[in-house]
Amino acid sequence: MCRSIKTLRPPALPEKATEEEIRAAALQYVRKVSGFHHPAPHNREVFDAAVDAVADATRVLLDGLQVRGRAAVPS
Repeated sequence: MCRSIKTLRPPALPEKATEEEIRAAALQYVRKVSGFHHPAPHNREVFDAAVDAVADATRVLLDGLQVRGRAAVPS
């Protein structure tokens, strides 16, 4: 797995993950899976759409996780 992606849930983070942290993790994941650090112009649209989709899925995951029988982070 990509070593630069960090855990975004408590107790690894004391507070709810920021949008910036979620997007950074999504970008690193898409870079790793695609093998492109900077996609060519003809791949930019699909690359960016993948980052958006992974970021959305990450938000859903983090919002739904429970840590030790309680919500991961109070809203």
